[in-house]
Amino acid sequence: MINDKRKALGRGLDSLLPSRPAATPITMPATQAAGSHEIAIDQIDANPYQTRGRINEAALEELANSIQASGVVQPVVLRPAANGRFQIVAGERRWLASKRVGRTTIPAVVRQISNEQAMEITIIENLQREDLNPVEQARAFERLSREFGMTQEQIAARTGKDRASIANFIRLLKLPELVQSAMEESVLSFGHGKVLLGLAGFPEHLERAAREAIEKQLSVRQTEELVSRLLNPQGAEQKQEKPVRLIDPNVREAQRSLEGALGVKVEIQDRKGKGKIILKYGSLEDFDRIVEALGAK
Repeated sequence: MINDKRKALGRGLDSLLPSRPAATPITMPATQAAGSHEIAIDQIDANPYQTRGRINEAALEELANSIQASGVVQPVVLRPAANGRFQIVAGERRWLASKRVGRTTIPAVVRQISNEQAMEITIIENLQREDLNPVEQARAFERLSREFGMTQEQIAARTGKDRASIANFIRLLKLPELVQSAMEESVLSFGHGKVLLGLAGFPEHLERAAREAIEKQLSVRQTEELVSRLLNPQGAEQKQEKPVRLIDPNVREAQRSLEGALGVKVEIQDRKGKGKIILKYGSLEDFDRIVEALGAK
């Protein structure tokens, strides 16, 4: 079951909606019945369920250049809207890039899709491309729960994540705006957010810890130590406090990249080009994912 869940994001959007009947395409003329159809770009509206709040301009420009040179390789997915218009379900970046280079039409597959399915597919598409930061994921999962009454178990089944991860993401929304913004800008990681949640009952301490983690570019481990000192100041006084060591920006970026690729906490201890990389896992599923990612047999 774990292996099936882990592979869920690689099987395509349809396989992630197993409990739902296949979406039925709208009726088209016989000459257009198979495959995609060219739909006028000015007849298409944005997806109101889009969970991605920020678009990487450089990546969008690169996609636009590719579309200008080679066209749109993969059709977007639309659903009918009012007054003969259509609404983006999947492929919003392709639609935006096509508009940017002046295309008048775009290849599309039109499906009859409910609001709930539209949001699920949007979330899944972004998760497949690892295109959501932790706060965007948290808001998406919370919206599925609030607007569609889905349980954490149901959300986990739809997205291929485990229930505990869904709960941890949603808890991030309890953090103050300062911390959420830092995670959206990749200044703080998902790991930092989980650690700072330990101070959720102490708003003043939480803001202080967050600012210190940002200003001193603390690792997740250093942030854990800071939170521990704030929660137990007497115990901290009895220990010899180690000075906070600033991390080289290149090392910090490599650490974040590994955390994103492996989905676990990573600590790089580097001294003049020598050191160690520490991978921290909290479950056997994390361990298996690390082993698989590293190509071990």
